[in-house]
Amino acid sequence: MQTWHIQDAKARFSEFLNTCVNNGPQLVTKRGVEAAVLVPIETWNRMQEMVKPSLKELLLSNEGRGELVLPKRGSAKRRAIKKLP
Repeated sequence: MQTWHIQDAKARFSEFLNTCVNNGPQLVTKRGVEAAVLVPIETWNRMQEMVKPSLKELLLSNEGRGELVLPKRGSAKRRAIKKLP
């Protein structure tokens, strides 16, 4: 993965984009710190598909399942109704 300073990426964006499309992801640094990665659309789409669980996976997973805590019946507090003058 090639590294680009943000100034170079901005000044030579067409080259930056072509390099990404032809050679894969490109790293952008800002003041010497890694800031972002430009990836080809095929890579992005593949990554997005990997993070989406199917409906079957969602229904079979234990995520979101837990003990449902309900207050005892009649223990809920009600707001006092203010009377208009």
